[in-house]
Amino acid sequence: ESLHSSVGLLGISAGSLLLAVHFYSLPRAAPLIPSTALGVLLLMLSSLVAYAGIRRSLRNASLFLTLCLTISVFWCGYGVLFILGGQGVLNDTGDFHNALVPGLVTFTVALLLIAVVGFLCREVILALMASAVSLASAHEVAMNYSTAFGSSAVACNYMVVCLAGGYFALGRILYFLTKEKLALPGTDLTKKKTHKQIQSTSGSTNPFAVTGLILNMLSASVFGCRLLGVTSKLFVGQVPWLWAAGVYQLGICILSYRALDVLMATFFGFTSILKFAGGYCLLYQIWQPEEPSFPAPFLVAFSILFVVLALFLTLKSPVDGLYLLVYVAYCIALACHPKGFFEGGPQGMAVAIFLASALMSLIHLYKVKAGGQIPTGRGPVRALLARSSVLKLREGADLHAPYLGYSKYADAEVLGYACSALASFALTTTADPQAPLATVVIPWVVVAGGILKLLGGSVAFARGKTLESSAFILYAVMWIIWGLTRYGGLYGTARSFHAAVGMVAFMLFNGFIVFCALFLNVAWFLYSLTFLLITVSFLLDAIHALPAGYDIAATLIFGLVSFYCFLSALFSSTFEGSCLPMGRPIVQLNGMGGGMTKCLHLPARKASSVKRIADILKNGGTCGIPTDTVYVLVAACDRPDAVEKAHHSKRQAQDRPMSLWISSLKQLEPAKHLFSPLLWDFMEAAWPSPISLVVPRGEWVDFLGMKDSAKYVGTPQSIAVRIPDCSVTTHLIDMVGPIVVTSANPTGEADTTHHNQVYAKLGDKVDAVLCDGPSPENIASTVVDCTKIDSGTIGFFRVGIIPKSQVLQILEQVQKK
Repeated sequence: ESLHSSVGLLGISAGSLLLAVHFYSLPRAAPLIPSTALGVLLLMLSSLVAYAGIRRSLRNASLFLTLCLTISVFWCGYGVLFILGGQGVLNDTGDFHNALVPGLVTFTVALLLIAVVGFLCREVILALMASAVSLASAHEVAMNYSTAFGSSAVACNYMVVCLAGGYFALGRILYFLTKEKLALPGTDLTKKKTHKQIQSTSGSTNPFAVTGLILNMLSASVFGCRLLGVTSKLFVGQVPWLWAAGVYQLGICILSYRALDVLMATFFGFTSILKFAGGYCLLYQIWQPEEPSFPAPFLVAFSILFVVLALFLTLKSPVDGLYLLVYVAYCIALACHPKGFFEGGPQGMAVAIFLASALMSLIHLYKVKAGGQIPTGRGPVRALLARSSVLKLREGADLHAPYLGYSKYADAEVLGYACSALASFALTTTADPQAPLATVVIPWVVVAGGILKLLGGSVAFARGKTLESSAFILYAVMWIIWGLTRYGGLYGTARSFHAAVGMVAFMLFNGFIVFCALFLNVAWFLYSLTFLLITVSFLLDAIHALPAGYDIAATLIFGLVSFYCFLSALFSSTFEGSCLPMGRPIVQLNGMGGGMTKCLHLPARKASSVKRIADILKNGGTCGIPTDTVYVLVAACDRPDAVEKAHHSKRQAQDRPMSLWISSLKQLEPAKHLFSPLLWDFMEAAWPSPISLVVPRGEWVDFLGMKDSAKYVGTPQSIAVRIPDCSVTTHLIDMVGPIVVTSANPTGEADTTHHNQVYAKLGDKVDAVLCDGPSPENIASTVVDCTKIDSGTIGFFRVGIIPKSQVLQILEQVQKK
């Protein structure tokens, strides 16, 4: 049992103890813990609790994950408010109350939902802690409205959390340290779970979605409380809740990609933009007393993207699709009201979002925990699509299989293209030189065009998409720099010149991306080419030579191309086939990495993948496989054509001949009489290991079936033989028979240490790659010269991962035997 749950519960207990001490000492003139110190401690504990929850999520503990992340974001916003209060920022009467209540209301409801599901699913400890924190938050809200409610009750609830969490966490640690021999009463809950309960949490449901929905409740609560009169004003004190929700929402977006949920990850990326924009609007009042205005074109484009995303999400979960329509109405309400978040229409929609998010949180949480017992309408939609001959949903284990092997993340290109379309519409907004910040543009450009595109580029890089990731990251940097410069009031004579010079450099970089896109596909070529229109707009604006109407034309052209790429990526991630294709490469290359020929990339963790690689080798193919050292290129010995193909595919030099690998000495048993007893015993003692033994060439080679291709293996006098210390590799050799091996890189280049590099270095000259991520070692095997072993001496062609002393020790032991 993982100790991360114990660490998380101890973190919650420690924070609850701090808050209990704070509320017990609240009636005193001087609190025991200064507000600033309490805030800093809560921020540190919120990070620890979030880390423990995320690490524990790998063990399918969905309720614990939701509790940890919910309390983490609660204490993050709470801690910042304590710091602001301690530093005198919230000095006015009622400021601390107005800042605190929206968050307390949200977490009262959210933790109550977690407690209800916890009790229903018999997670008693977690339910008890969630209900106690919920009651403490509710009592604190009441305490802010009436002096009849004392702070002692809040402290008592936090003490319950501290004692319950501390007891359970210490019990689990004791259970671990005594190797399951000693357990405190009530702490050994893992054995009481039925197989059904464990299985119900291990499906394909996104366990992070509940926290994302609670974050939507938090941001909606800030504006909904103002409409309902719970708070008296919107001001800077509520920014910590909005921006804490935005930062955590970005984290939930990344984790949703980790959970292979493209649609919900895209949705959470969209909602993070609204949270940062809301915080910006409240923060703006520090500089100007009036409220900022909202550009309508951006919000119209945003509502269209929400509609499209809702339609696709409806195909997988109609309830989630209907929930997204609430955000469509929210964006329309913001577009119709120039003052945005400060007007009644958007605030009314915020109340609707709060209620809908609370309901969806309950549905998702119970569905994940109880194994989908709440109907969400998915069955009828799947039955309807099953009758369609055109549209067929993508499903199965290889749904998110990347082009270059196994990845822990789903594809984030949907979000990247959508953010390009959103950011481009910021071009249509004209900033007031006297009040450049008065129009809400910076959040759209910096968050949508910058931060989220950086996120998309990072995920694309993790999936092996080098060009796409480079383009997304470059464009993100451009959007951030341009957005802050153009709409942050940073232009001046000298700064305009510097901005223009920088923009020319960016255009040169983008020209290189346009050139590379020629070899990718038509859509990416147009996407990168039309972005040049955006960079020209940046340049002309910097030198004050922007013609009227150019921005609108550039926005429409680039926005439409981005929207098409967005739809194409959505279709390809949802349906089988290419309903909206990205096109073929404009320039087709023959050779390494060229054209549309893609070799198979199969995950090594699957037995079926190893079988497919074995079938390819038996049929005369060549494959890149992982080993106990670096990746290698292999071919079956009994397929002379494959051996010759492997030799020519990497222009093998004569001084680096191919070697022979076997899975056990039984494969050489028919030729045992051709080896000296000392050499045979030395091979038995040295293998399996990353030690290659160069043995004399002889008649035993004829038993391998290489025929004329034997000339490509070893030298006329000797051959290097090895049994690798890798279960996947030896299992493959058991299925295929002895194989010939060479390094998976052109002669003279560095060793290949990741499956992504195999295709990058050898191109389509390999038929398949068995993907196992980074190599366990970056050092090649030790090569030992055994041609004169009978005289009692050995030599070393290369000292690799196994030191010379260890090899000599093995020989000494064999000789004594």
